[in-house]
Amino acid sequence: MVDTLLIIPAAVLRNLADKLYEKRKNAALELEGIVKNLAMAREHEKINGIINHLTTEFTYSPQANHRKGGLIGLAAVTVGLATEAPQHLEQIVPPVLNSFIDQDSRVRYYACEALYNIAKVVRGDFIVYFNQIFDALCKLSADSDANVQSAAHLLDRLVKEIVTDSDQFSIEEFIPLLRERMNVLNPFVRQFLVGWITVLDSVPEIDMLGFLPDFLDGLFNMLSDSSHEIRQQADSALSEFLQEIKNSPNVDYGRMAEILVRRAASHDEFTRLTAITWINEFVKLGGNQLVPYFADMLGAVLPCISDKEEKIKMVARETNEELRSFHADPVEGFDIRSILSVARRELTSEWEATRIEALNWITILLAQYRAEVISHLNDMFGSLLIALSDPSDEVVLLVIEVHACIARDSLHFQQLIVLLIHNFRSNQSLLEKRGALIVRRLCVLLDAERVYREFSTILEGEHDLDFASTMVQALNLILLTSPELADLRNILKQSLLNVTGKDLFVSLYASWCHSAMATISLCLLAQAYHHASTIIQSLGEEDINSKFLIQLDKLIRLLESPIFAYLRLQLQDPERYMWLLKSLYGLLMLLPQQSAAFKILRTRLKTASSHGSSTDQAKRSSANAYSQILQVPEVIKSEELGNMHDAINFTSRLHQFEHTQNQHRLHTKLQRQTYNSTSSTILQRMRNSGGSRQSSPILDMTRPPSMPSQTSGQFQQ
Repeated sequence: MVDTLLIIPAAVLRNLADKLYEKRKNAALELEGIVKNLAMAREHEKINGIINHLTTEFTYSPQANHRKGGLIGLAAVTVGLATEAPQHLEQIVPPVLNSFIDQDSRVRYYACEALYNIAKVVRGDFIVYFNQIFDALCKLSADSDANVQSAAHLLDRLVKEIVTDSDQFSIEEFIPLLRERMNVLNPFVRQFLVGWITVLDSVPEIDMLGFLPDFLDGLFNMLSDSSHEIRQQADSALSEFLQEIKNSPNVDYGRMAEILVRRAASHDEFTRLTAITWINEFVKLGGNQLVPYFADMLGAVLPCISDKEEKIKMVARETNEELRSFHADPVEGFDIRSILSVARRELTSEWEATRIEALNWITILLAQYRAEVISHLNDMFGSLLIALSDPSDEVVLLVIEVHACIARDSLHFQQLIVLLIHNFRSNQSLLEKRGALIVRRLCVLLDAERVYREFSTILEGEHDLDFASTMVQALNLILLTSPELADLRNILKQSLLNVTGKDLFVSLYASWCHSAMATISLCLLAQAYHHASTIIQSLGEEDINSKFLIQLDKLIRLLESPIFAYLRLQLQDPERYMWLLKSLYGLLMLLPQQSAAFKILRTRLKTASSHGSSTDQAKRSSANAYSQILQVPEVIKSEELGNMHDAINFTSRLHQFEHTQNQHRLHTKLQRQTYNSTSSTILQRMRNSGGSRQSSPILDMTRPPSMPSQTSGQFQQ
């Protein structure tokens, strides 16, 4: 074993541990000369002994000054060794690296200085310790002492210089170390890491782009840093990488797409903008690589379409258009179900623009991949029905278009009407607020006659009689007022003249029987005035309730609209339209005399009565009452008219109406009995508990549930 005291004078060792820097420095210079001579003599065993002594007696000493002297001594040994130093690095570097975590800031400072001098000597041979040095520098970059930070920065610049000139640097070994530290929040460490990423990316021989997915998320994380400088540095690095991606033929888009999708939902505006910009470029460049990530990217783009930042909205819309132009086959991994799932999820977005684009995507998929979309219909049909209650008219119209597109075949058409009725039944507010819009648009997209026939068929057997009545009244009001249903009204006006009109009249009549006023309206529209008069005469006392009067009020006002202009003109010929007059007088008799509707109708009938009393008209009428029902074209012979009219069995229709109305009467009676029974029970319990009417107010027992106020159940047209 080498005796170091025989090689190094005691004074040198003593000065090396002195508290004064100058004495330590001078001792180090003497030590450098000693080692240089030993190296020239190739006395490496003695040199090993000196290094071991400096390590054990100085760098690991409990005395701070000894540790400082040991560090400067190891640096001096390295300088003295010169070209022979690499073979002793295994002994020299570890104690220096260990000093980076010393409690004494001055020791840490001298450790940086020592390693700096060692690195200047050994240069490329230093790379073998790069990961340990990088880890130490990463920690020192956030050191609490400003002098240590400054020393670490000097050392860092030298290490970067060495690495960029070295052909021994292993990027594969370095990346895991970088990835572990990318999410550190300390601003000094972040600057340190971005600096290294930028430097390594500038080296042509180092393929940082190939490893970008490993640290891309960390760079995006820095975009929201509180330090403007760090945000700029991260943005600059990302911009450089994006440019490289545009110029590179081989890029791993998939792994990065996953990161971008997450970052596009960031709370930080700058991060969202950068992420959506990257996604935009990826969509243009990625091609088939992005097929498996299509749904995820769409899920990131749709919310950004409604972003509060205009730049983000613009890029998101552009990206959405790019995605629309993308064509892929399901067999190539184009996951239609996942895309539909994204669209369905965004239907509940709080932003209208996003909901609209989600519906546009469903429409596009239906147009391009109808069979596949239909196969996943059960997953999204419920969401589409719920979307009919959307506060936006534009959204509702798009939802209806989607429904209409799905309902092109008879099976889904019937399913749509059934589910619509179910929705209207369970959500009366939807019927009141959106019913007219939904039905009118469906009539345009799917043929009004087909829609109304299907509604009527289903409602004919509806068990909820109150709902059936409300729904029929709604459909009737739409029929009588909507421009979209003008053709349907024209067909019904010919109900007594041709088979098409007759079939439609009979089809609607069955369900229209749920509402007496709707049935009367249908008869007036079809010019079946005799039957209308018969129905009016068949009404009983219990039928004339508030609901009936509300509907009658609406009808009287509609009779003054352009839709019933033909009917008002027919009043000029009271001899031919005796049953029309009789029907209208019947309605007049049902109205309260003080109501506005009574005054409107009475004024109209007074005008008609100036041509002669209805009694005289009846006497002058033809023996065949049905010839007075409507104005008949001259080309139609009287016997042909009789045959066409007789094709509608009005006697059977009257029985059908009376049967349905009897069901409603029984239902109302049962409701009242149940209500009265419940009320009696409540009163009895109150008496038993000693309550009083004054202290415990109860519901008004005098008003049955079937008598709503004048404003309840209004259908918004």
